[in-house]
Amino acid sequence: MNKKIYILLLATATIFGCKKQLDQQPVSSLATTNFFTNNNDFLQGVNGVYAQLKSIPDQFLWLGEMRSDNINAISDGNRDWDGINNFSPNITTVAFISNAWKTNYNGIFNANTVLKALTDKSSVIGNASLVTRYTAECRYLRAFYYFQLLRLFGGVPVISSPLTADEVKSVARGSVADVYTLIIGDLQYAAANLPASYTGSDVGRATSYAAKGLLGLVYLTRSGPTYNVAGPGLASNEYDKALAQFNDIIAGNQYSFLSDYTSIFSYANEDNKEVIFDVQYASSINGAGFPSDLVPVAYWTSLGISNTYGNGYGSSSFAVTNNLKTSYTSAGTDKRYAFNVATTYTSPFLKKYIDLTKKGTSGTDWPINFILLRYTDILLMKAECILHGAAGTQADVDGIVNQVRTRAGLGSLANVNLATLMEERRREFAGEGLRWNDLVREGLAVDVMNAWIKADAVTNVSQVVPNYVIYPVPAAEIQTKAGLYTQNPGYN
Repeated sequence: MNKKIYILLLATATIFGCKKQLDQQPVSSLATTNFFTNNNDFLQGVNGVYAQLKSIPDQFLWLGEMRSDNINAISDGNRDWDGINNFSPNITTVAFISNAWKTNYNGIFNANTVLKALTDKSSVIGNASLVTRYTAECRYLRAFYYFQLLRLFGGVPVISSPLTADEVKSVARGSVADVYTLIIGDLQYAAANLPASYTGSDVGRATSYAAKGLLGLVYLTRSGPTYNVAGPGLASNEYDKALAQFNDIIAGNQYSFLSDYTSIFSYANEDNKEVIFDVQYASSINGAGFPSDLVPVAYWTSLGISNTYGNGYGSSSFAVTNNLKTSYTSAGTDKRYAFNVATTYTSPFLKKYIDLTKKGTSGTDWPINFILLRYTDILLMKAECILHGAAGTQADVDGIVNQVRTRAGLGSLANVNLATLMEERRREFAGEGLRWNDLVREGLAVDVMNAWIKADAVTNVSQVVPNYVIYPVPAAEIQTKAGLYTQNPGYN
């Protein structure tokens, strides 16, 4: 009997008339081991690995941005996100958390399935270089999904082949070091074997520079503190390794620093020279929902727009914190503030991706890509490495930060330190889901969050403790097989 495998496939451009293969609507399809019989089957299979990226922006915003000192959400009832925002220990059944575990592992399963087929049946493709590229794409994406799991949950089961549900029940959680071993091996392969760029319908696929950028971030994250819990930091001091990846990207001249901040996120300027890797969306067939995340429904109704636009959470608010507003306003006249934050609404909120002239058929139908890695991030991470002792000078750090500040309309600084750099990152990447991971990576999560709670007199958020640098393993996973997984400390 043939073993049945489930993979998400993307319909071809000729069906939907869309200009990009990765913009298209994923459709579920049941295939047998006889599926991979020609190159088109493999192309659809690889596209199916990309398909799980559709859930990543929501993870970045609900589990990242909301967790940070950029947002303080106020509930109008018992909402799923309450415990995320409030640092509750009782969040093991929260859908945002369980869905993150599931969707990332779905992406890993899809990657493992295609990689197995490439090993067994690659001869039907008839093009050795294409086999290598498909393999590198799958390994890049598998590394991406594992890195997301690692930052969310710490050590997770390491699965590098397509397993059945019963087989998965015998795989215990791997250590953080074990997960990093797979991630780094995959990214090193991807960096060596992916093309530097694509043209036409292939734009949006992972490149060698995307792999180098993610690998640099992996080294940077692994170098962070451990917090004495099984979080993503191993205090490995690999800042020189991270810097080497960032310098390769800079030297490659494939990307550039755009002079206008708003143009980076323009609906008419997708895949611009700032964008190293993003999640592809297209209105009507595969529209994005993330622009409406963390936006109060009352905002849409105030504009006379049906409240189907928005996140479905009634009159709850997703207010930008006073602390973030002060970061912008005390820095001077920061051009990024008015673009990132709705400043004229009753309760200011993040509006970075909203262009009302582009709204689609619903609140989950915006034709805008979500940028996962951009050139400015590479530059600022380079500065971060130098401040941790990697090769470079204070002048290099100051030059990078002042380039970013000049674009924002701010004056130059001298002798930039880590605290100043992290605050600049906060203003630059507000609404992109990076702040929480930045704080964890730099060992600042506990102190900065608790200082914000005190400064803003926040009453709905619990004191942050080291255990909360990662989320709990979802209860459903703990219950799958008694004794297979242990829960992360500090969660009920």
